[in-house]
Amino acid sequence: MEIRQLEYFVAVADELSFSRGAARVHVVQSAVSTAVSKLERELGVTLFDRSKLRITLTAAGITFLAEARATLDAARRARESVTGFHGRLSGTVEIGILQSSGAIDVPAVLGRFHRAHPLVSVRLRQSTAGSAGHLAAVADGSLELALVTLPDKRPRGVTMQVLLDEPLVFLCRPDHRLADREQIAITDLAAETFIRFTTGWGIRTLADRAFADADLEPVSPYEVGDLATTAGLVRHGLGTTLIPASEAARFSDLRAVSLESPLLWQVLLATPPPDRMSAAARAMADALRRTFENVAG
Repeated sequence: MEIRQLEYFVAVADELSFSRGAARVHVVQSAVSTAVSKLERELGVTLFDRSKLRITLTAAGITFLAEARATLDAARRARESVTGFHGRLSGTVEIGILQSSGAIDVPAVLGRFHRAHPLVSVRLRQSTAGSAGHLAAVADGSLELALVTLPDKRPRGVTMQVLLDEPLVFLCRPDHRLADREQIAITDLAAETFIRFTTGWGIRTLADRAFADADLEPVSPYEVGDLATTAGLVRHGLGTTLIPASEAARFSDLRAVSLESPLLWQVLLATPPPDRMSAAARAMADALRRTFENVAG
């Protein structure tokens, strides 16, 4: 059994796809498929159920995945034990990012990090399940750190630090009935066609709680997973929504109205305990903290 085989297996298990797993480790798909098949022969078990359109882990695969991650973590720590002898930080960091990080320019943070640590490879991952997906990945070890927003549940073994908060605002067309108001109450949205974000998004969680507390259930025919499409729907008169104030500023042709009782949207940094983080991941976490401190200050 080789470390390379374990890396390929974990990549495929995380992506539930041989093609996406191969892209993640920058190897052709045939090489990954061959390595995983060889691993299954060596172990004498089937790790993936390939009988359906989308592969899934078998019971043996689920059990083996936890041990494979632990072995890869041990190998990483062994490599890092000698990094001080060549004096430059190296390795790979996988970070989960959001559709919106508020006032933070994440590409700018990554650019500065790359210039400071050119030997570190950074991989970005977005989750269709929003913050909930990132938190699950940090908890199971497939991500070392992630930016998340207002999680309903905080998995055990995951450390959370609030980096930034800002209010949600009501986003509408300039000719909307509420556009000229300085502030509105949640109850003013009772008659609205409301555009919701995907389940798992922090914005969705905040909005749903506010509506439930006000005993409202607005009509919501649209559920959207990106901010640009949401703004487009608002622009064409198909609904209104709640959105972070910094994001609303991007859509200057639309009107942003404050809420009388502010709903604070938070960006948090999720990490495992320090002893489970690589030196490169700890450096990235520090870079994110410094950047958010500068914005907040």
